[in-house]
Amino acid sequence: MSVTTTTGYVEDVSPGTGALPPRAWYASSDAPSLSLNGTWRFRLSDTADAEDDSFAARGYDAGGWAEVSVPGHWVLQGHGSPAYTNHLYPFPVDPPRVPTENPTGDHLRVFDLPADWPADGGAVLRFDGVESCARVWLNGTELGEFKGSRLPHEFAVGQLLKPAGNVLAVRVHQWSAGSYLEDQDQWWLPGIFRDVTLVHRPAGCVADFFVHASYDHTTGTGTLRVDSDVAGRVTVPELGIDVATGEPVTVPVEPWSAETPRRYEGVLATEGERVPLRVGFRTVELSDSLIKVNGRAVLFKGVNRHEWHPERGRALDLATMREDVLLMKRHNINAVRTSHYPPHPAFLDLCDEFGLWVIDECDLETHGFTEQGWRDNPVDDDRWTPALLDRAARMVERDKNHPSVVMWSLGNEAGTGRGLTAMARWIRDRDPSRLLHYEGDATCRDTDVYSRMYASHAEVERIGRGLDGGPRRRRELPLVLCEYAHAMGNGPGGLADYQRLFRTYDRLQGGFVWEWIDHGIAHPALGYAYGGDFGEELHDGNFVCDGLLFPDRRPSPGLIEYKKVIEPVALTGDGTAGTVRVTNGYDFADLSALVFSWSYEVEGEPVAEGTLAVPALAPGESAEVKLPAVPAGAPSGEALWTVRARLASGTAWAPAGHVVAWGQVPVTERRVPSVAASARPVPGDGVTVLGPATFDARTGALRTIGGVPVTELRLDVWRATTDNDDGAAWQGDLRYGLLWRELGLHRMRHRLDAVEAGEDALTVRTRVAPAARETGLATVYRWTSDGDRLRLTVSTVPEGDWTVPLPRLGIRFGLRAADRVRWYGGGPGEAYPDTRAAALTGRWEAAVDDLQTPYVRPQENGARIDVRWAELGGLRIEGDPVFGLTARRWTTEQLDAAAHRTDLVPGDTVWVNLDHGQHGIGSQSCGPAPLPRYHLRAEPAEFSFVFSAIDSVSSTTL
Repeated sequence: MSVTTTTGYVEDVSPGTGALPPRAWYASSDAPSLSLNGTWRFRLSDTADAEDDSFAARGYDAGGWAEVSVPGHWVLQGHGSPAYTNHLYPFPVDPPRVPTENPTGDHLRVFDLPADWPADGGAVLRFDGVESCARVWLNGTELGEFKGSRLPHEFAVGQLLKPAGNVLAVRVHQWSAGSYLEDQDQWWLPGIFRDVTLVHRPAGCVADFFVHASYDHTTGTGTLRVDSDVAGRVTVPELGIDVATGEPVTVPVEPWSAETPRRYEGVLATEGERVPLRVGFRTVELSDSLIKVNGRAVLFKGVNRHEWHPERGRALDLATMREDVLLMKRHNINAVRTSHYPPHPAFLDLCDEFGLWVIDECDLETHGFTEQGWRDNPVDDDRWTPALLDRAARMVERDKNHPSVVMWSLGNEAGTGRGLTAMARWIRDRDPSRLLHYEGDATCRDTDVYSRMYASHAEVERIGRGLDGGPRRRRELPLVLCEYAHAMGNGPGGLADYQRLFRTYDRLQGGFVWEWIDHGIAHPALGYAYGGDFGEELHDGNFVCDGLLFPDRRPSPGLIEYKKVIEPVALTGDGTAGTVRVTNGYDFADLSALVFSWSYEVEGEPVAEGTLAVPALAPGESAEVKLPAVPAGAPSGEALWTVRARLASGTAWAPAGHVVAWGQVPVTERRVPSVAASARPVPGDGVTVLGPATFDARTGALRTIGGVPVTELRLDVWRATTDNDDGAAWQGDLRYGLLWRELGLHRMRHRLDAVEAGEDALTVRTRVAPAARETGLATVYRWTSDGDRLRLTVSTVPEGDWTVPLPRLGIRFGLRAADRVRWYGGGPGEAYPDTRAAALTGRWEAAVDDLQTPYVRPQENGARIDVRWAELGGLRIEGDPVFGLTARRWTTEQLDAAAHRTDLVPGDTVWVNLDHGQHGIGSQSCGPAPLPRYHLRAEPAEFSFVFSAIDSVSSTTL
């Protein structure tokens, strides 16, 4: 009996032993394979050397062991707990040493070969992903061990297989030397989390092959050459191709792009195997200091995608991967950065099929070494270079035949050093047909693009104008924001402002929003758990929930906003001229796949609809298109045209009629509500009556409107701070949530100065201010009425030295029995000053509960913008000017105190905010704060609301 100790392979900086050289991945061939996914026996030990390896032998009795699913993570199946850190290593930094407390999972699977499994030839055992270090035995024979969690490893096993009773044993260690290379802002989740497959290797089978399929945009021809380690023939019937491997052939083709993902079916046939090919012809180059594909500069409208499922972690099935790709395509996303590791290889097949540009990123990040000034960083230590080269090779060789992959990325946040340079040199030698990306090297020595994270709008514009300075090589490269617009909680703000810069300056070739999905873990008591919810010693809280999708893959308002901001057709117009300007923003496709429609709307109601004839504009072209005449007999009121571009026919990713883009063209302005101040305040028994309303005679507090009880109406300046308000700790003291709390805006006091009943108005004078501060807001409420309707005019004047903007400015009050809301204004979803592009002006209706946005960590949410009027709880409210509307069954203070949605318990009051303004959102949870134009400055303001009672039944039911 031998005993495993942590002083051996676990802490060895080498990539491992026994694995075969990496090769191209393909989903299927005519050689049989056997999936070993399913239920495995499992035993967890506290340390790497706590158990012997006798379990690997045939005949071992594991009947008393637990069971786990493979693919899977044992910490999500009841064995231990997950842990989240952004960049801190959750163990002492002493490379390559790891803790003695090293959770180790022994996995055991007994399997029989199928009856028709060929008796001749060999076989390989393939692991597509194991975190973080694995040692493997088959039928008692040790095959080897490996590191590189998100990378494939194969072992030759043909001579060891038996017809029945094969015993596959895998020992997986949570921590290893490889963990130092995998510090990637995600949950630490050990286990066999990708597929395990046995693949037959007949004599003369395909070993490795490389599909070279370039496109010449000047001649319209493609050149195909398939290099193969084993000689064979390549056939592509549609193109009439039948050539030997290694032999180039040039034919007319339709090129592959993310917009038109044309592929040709072919076959690579050797003596022993036939492998299906799906060939996409395209050429990637750096030309004229721009990233060009097929001769055209491209604009990346991308996202960063971690692999995630709220129950299964990074163990994704094909259906989930497909859902991700379909959601991206339906929301106008055209690019993915596989942060921060190569994805499951089937995901790249889907990107090829549906059309997405891919930056394929190596399984490398050493971010935690920033805590010691990058001292001992593995990427600048020659001992680690073989491991780095192994990771680069396993990525490139696995994924080299995907047309969707247009750039290789060396990794993420790993500093700089000789190891990265060696990786870049190796990749360039192996595959000069793609560009190289890496963000962390400010000199761009090893890259073909200038990549940045979270640069401010001002800095991005300087770069676009060529005023950024820096090394000459960098100045000659295009800029890609590999991460920007941090989508944590409510946000990101400022997307439209970034996109305007991308469209203005050629050097700016787009970016990748951070990130695709919240990494919340389904939890029976918390809804979704985040960092710290499992008792971690170190954690980074809900920083792991920073996606455009909620954990259950429902689109967030941020994704709806992004879809609108990056839509590939711009629709703008002049309502008085009766025209709409249509601009094709695609890089390759014309508009022939789209149909256009118009709707003429008055006061948010469609009056007439029809189709609009739009020419099939080429990329970059624009046309002025005449709108029809205003429909005869259309009612008076605020009018506008809504123009939509839809898919004319169903595609692989969306049905016919799917809306790709839309625009609204105003025709007439809105009508401002007016109330003649004809009623006078009338004193009563402890109350003052003014038109339909009653007030407390002593305090001037509103009690009812038309019999509808109204409670605690007062000025409100506070919002439950968003993740972006609170900012990131490393951003210093200029974080608005912190500044607001220091000033005391979350605990404002309301002092009553005077109640004045005049001839035609009831005036209440107050001062609203926080304890311990001299700053405040002198606030006057002036109530007037025409007998049926009630008008409130609020005037505020800042007092003292206001050095920060306000979170919000408006009024708040409580209503009972307000179950549904109808409104005319922006919708259907939430919007804020710098997240308003997707707000479509119209009439909307929703339940109060459906107005809430389910951010994993509760925060300000649910505001509807540019509201002209709203109806809820028996009241109709009109604004002068337009206002923001929020309604919820808990107070802002309760929302602010909640850590999870399960902390929010609905009360018997609906709290309504009518906002004159709110501060912008920004993305300061990791990126920049809101632009100054979106700051809600503390300055004199005046705004009005008109209230009237309505039939409460019609206001609370459909």
